[in-house]
Amino acid sequence: MADQKQFVSSSNVKKLKANRTTELISKFVLITLGAIIAGVALELFLVPNAIIDGGITGISLMLTNITGIPLGIFLFTINLPFLFVGFRQVGKKFAFSSLYGIAVLSLTTAYLHPVEAFTHDKLLAVLFGALLLGLGVGLVLRVGGTTDGAEIVAILISKKVNISVGQIILIINVVIFIVAGFLLGWDSAMYSIFTYYIASKVMDVIVQGLDESKSVTVITTHYEEVSEAIMKSLGRSTTYLYARGGMSKQDTQVIYCVVSRLELSMLKTVVREIDPGAFIAIETVSDVTGGSFTGEKAH
Repeated sequence: MADQKQFVSSSNVKKLKANRTTELISKFVLITLGAIIAGVALELFLVPNAIIDGGITGISLMLTNITGIPLGIFLFTINLPFLFVGFRQVGKKFAFSSLYGIAVLSLTTAYLHPVEAFTHDKLLAVLFGALLLGLGVGLVLRVGGTTDGAEIVAILISKKVNISVGQIILIINVVIFIVAGFLLGWDSAMYSIFTYYIASKVMDVIVQGLDESKSVTVITTHYEEVSEAIMKSLGRSTTYLYARGGMSKQDTQVIYCVVSRLELSMLKTVVREIDPGAFIAIETVSDVTGGSFTGEKAH
């Protein structure tokens, strides 16, 4: 019996190691692919048309347009100090993943530097450059890396001051685009703002997915009927949360569940049919893993 347990235990350890190895390989494959796609966007669309992005990449693009020095050199050398700080403050895995992503991005831009641009039409360069850049960077972000040290700077600053990471990145990028207006011309700066906006939206889709999830909280006196109807009609499991009314002082149960964006309208209809006066609160969920949501639906 002891030998059998030991065999099962060692088998589980081997499976766990195999899964971790597979995840690691998948992670670096996606980082490589994402960095190459981002490199194509930068070198074949944005650089030849004097269009920049935000963050350290934007600073590197400006310096490339001013000096003529290949973009890859600036991308790697400017990001390196921030990666070192990130290694000490943010975490080894994030720093190593980011270092690898930035290295691949730098090498890709260096390799593509002599290649002729795909287009010199600025509008096409903005559209296709932003789409590819958002796709590439989004893939890297999705697996826990980054291609820009500005995020590390924002994380470290946010720990010292009462400002969110997103707000800090916005402030950094506003300064970069204003400087770009003086150095590259205001037309380039305005094209760059649109490029950054489109790329950020594409990144959101890649990181969060097209099928956006919603968390729903339902407060109703008919919680058992509503819960059963949700599970029967939508196939989604529900959770009861114990609560107490602030005005009524009565104990009750609140229904909590997560549905896809497309199922939200159906859920509202189901709840309203049972209790037209039910309170429904809806929030966006950035990621959902485990449970019945990502697997088979409840039956």
